[in-house]
Amino acid sequence: MVIHKSKFNPEDDLGFGTKAVVNQRLINQDGSINVNRKGLPFFNTANTYHSLITMNWFKFWLIVLTGYLIANIGFAFIYVSLGPGTLDGTSGADFFHQFMDAFFFSAQTISTVGYGHISPHGMAANTVAAFESMMGLLAFALATGLLYGRFSKPSAKIKYSQHLLVAPYQGGKALMFRLTNLRRNTLIDLNMELIFSYNEDVNGKLERRFVSLDLERKKVSILTLSWTIVHPLDDNSPLRDITLENLKETGATFAVLLKAFDDTFSQTVHSRTSYMHDEMVWGAKFKPAFDRDEEGKLLLNLDKIDDHELIEL
Repeated sequence: MVIHKSKFNPEDDLGFGTKAVVNQRLINQDGSINVNRKGLPFFNTANTYHSLITMNWFKFWLIVLTGYLIANIGFAFIYVSLGPGTLDGTSGADFFHQFMDAFFFSAQTISTVGYGHISPHGMAANTVAAFESMMGLLAFALATGLLYGRFSKPSAKIKYSQHLLVAPYQGGKALMFRLTNLRRNTLIDLNMELIFSYNEDVNGKLERRFVSLDLERKKVSILTLSWTIVHPLDDNSPLRDITLENLKETGATFAVLLKAFDDTFSQTVHSRTSYMHDEMVWGAKFKPAFDRDEEGKLLLNLDKIDDHELIEL
């Protein structure tokens, strides 16, 4: 075993326990936890709200637009099924045009726009229109609340280098990766933790081990430019004699845990990612990601966070 023994801290296991994990991440690159959960109730208000707040924007708008179309199509069928004369002002001669008149009347009613050239006629049609307008008010209020929740939710938008480097460091070598803030806000009191995990054969049974790696610098007061995280591969490191083959054989992963204080929202935010052995570059160093503009001010190029060059160790 090339990974040198160190004292294991149970608090470093990230909640995954000792069960071996083969050829997969514990934490995905986007920070989500790579665990599927079974037995959750299908209808759960809290889970639905959380999903709508955290899902990506494309999926969110797809759900909103799909729900909007389904609601209008459903009410249009109801208006058409009530028979001829239900809607005054329609001019459709066949079923398709009658349905489209009812669809657009539904869209005007559910949004409470009501242009007026089409209006419900009779008790049944007026009852359906009144119910639809009430449902529209509730639905748009809900959508507005979800939009506010998505915009107001404090979160960290951190860009990490795509690769974890083994680079020269103070006459030896070290693990390095780089990060920066993708937003214009100010992050202060940043705390970084790097957890190394691997499978170890214990009495013929694979168990997962977790080790918190010592960093050159675990804290910074303000993230102004980029921050290069460094774990020296010195005599105190459990990885001082490690090779890429060892990391591959043991299913090793590196979990990155960042905690910071968002000065805009005055709240603590978190960011996570991970690296696997096939995302490591052995014998490389990062290129500078910042320069100075014509006025002499520092200029950070976010597209160069992962730029590196090969170098002999």
